[in-house]
Amino acid sequence: MTSRIPRDSRLRLVRPRPLAAAPRAVNQRRTRRPAPRPPEGTPAPAELARMARAGLAGAVRVARWADAVLGPGRTGATADGKATLSDETAARAAADLGLTTAQVCADWDTARLAGLVEVHGDSARPGWRLRAWDRDDSAVLRGWVALFDAWSLACPEPGGEEPAAVAEVVSAMPQVLSFLQLSAGPVPVEQLLDLLQQRVTELRTERCEVSYEPGSGGPAEASRPARTAPAADTPLEPLLDWALKALAGVGALTYGDGQATLTPLGSWAVWVKLEQICVAAQSPAGNIEQSAEDMLRGCAQLRPNAARAEYRAWLAARPVGSAVGRLIDAARGEDALLRGLAFEALRVVGAPAEPDVRAVVDEPALRPYALLWLAEHDGVDPEDAHEVLTREEATWLWVDTAAAVADHGEAPMLVRHLEAAVQPTVPALLDEVRAVGHPRTVQVLVALAAAHPDPALAKAVRRAAFQVHTGG
Repeated sequence: MTSRIPRDSRLRLVRPRPLAAAPRAVNQRRTRRPAPRPPEGTPAPAELARMARAGLAGAVRVARWADAVLGPGRTGATADGKATLSDETAARAAADLGLTTAQVCADWDTARLAGLVEVHGDSARPGWRLRAWDRDDSAVLRGWVALFDAWSLACPEPGGEEPAAVAEVVSAMPQVLSFLQLSAGPVPVEQLLDLLQQRVTELRTERCEVSYEPGSGGPAEASRPARTAPAADTPLEPLLDWALKALAGVGALTYGDGQATLTPLGSWAVWVKLEQICVAAQSPAGNIEQSAEDMLRGCAQLRPNAARAEYRAWLAARPVGSAVGRLIDAARGEDALLRGLAFEALRVVGAPAEPDVRAVVDEPALRPYALLWLAEHDGVDPEDAHEVLTREEATWLWVDTAAAVADHGEAPMLVRHLEAAVQPTVPALLDEVRAVGHPRTVQVLVALAAAHPDPALAKAVRRAAFQVHTGG
């Protein structure tokens, strides 16, 4: 029986497809979901960023001083060659900047909490937010939110208080802040104290730590271990005063004359946190409690919008740093589909994932994905991002994506994947695929040969697979 399919083995290309689309061969093109709108009266992001820049100006000044004076290769580095803020360094910064040593130390601590500097052991380096501070409003706002999240570290807690009571107040403050946000105006401290006491009581009840009086019918005191929680009558006024002063210190609220009011930045930040909680509670496909690998597998069959919603829900339920690490670990596995999906999820993370993505650029299996991610993060159009890859990296990515299609897709999809190759002919593609050394090369070529309807082309691909298998 004669085949009616022309036996022309040249690779026929329609309009060249960018390799940025290659990892999505088993998925669809990304579209953006409209972001939820903040409450009416919230300043525009540019105005919020201006406020954040003003509030963190001192921290930025000290961080830039440290970058310029203590950076690697600078003649003014400290004796041990590390950018640490010792007492001697703080005094030097104070002299250079015209500040007191106490101001320098306070601004340095703020810079650390806001991610303007990153501390690694006994050394420090500039954070990515410092590099983007003047040009990226989102980096500024993320830095301020990081400081807002760490408000309890920004101001020393009052002495003499039980650590358990301090922890309870820190845990209860989100409800207090939510009440302030809903009130949209000054709230008397007495009212906040009542709310705080109610929430602390709820926390103790949830842990079954409500104290019982002898003879009340409750558990006997002798049957319980030594007290690990503060007594029910522990005064909370000093701790509330400390919390409000600490939040005022980071710029989240104003506190005075017996009342507290959220600043525009504070109100916006509380709204952001509430939105994250809502997203986490609305996991569309129920993968929020799964591991990174299982979550990605659960998203493989979802449409792009639904998958991104699932990524957001999964991310919102975890600390960003931990979530990014788990996604990258999933990308290091043997499943090429999970590798592509992991970097799609990292695109949802955005800027906070940049340091971790840069850290894997030298890993061969992740390098093409990381380079494309970084190019798009730096503002390169996704249609042009493939230009950052070398020919070898592009070929490796083509094979990796073909492996994902072979494992999880259908035969016609694998045939269509040829259009994503940068080589103009099948022989050129096969030569470069053999040279790139991808561990799945043989399986990909065998699957492509079985799927392709052109017998001549399929024969050439099978021959190439055999040569790779035998080392020829």
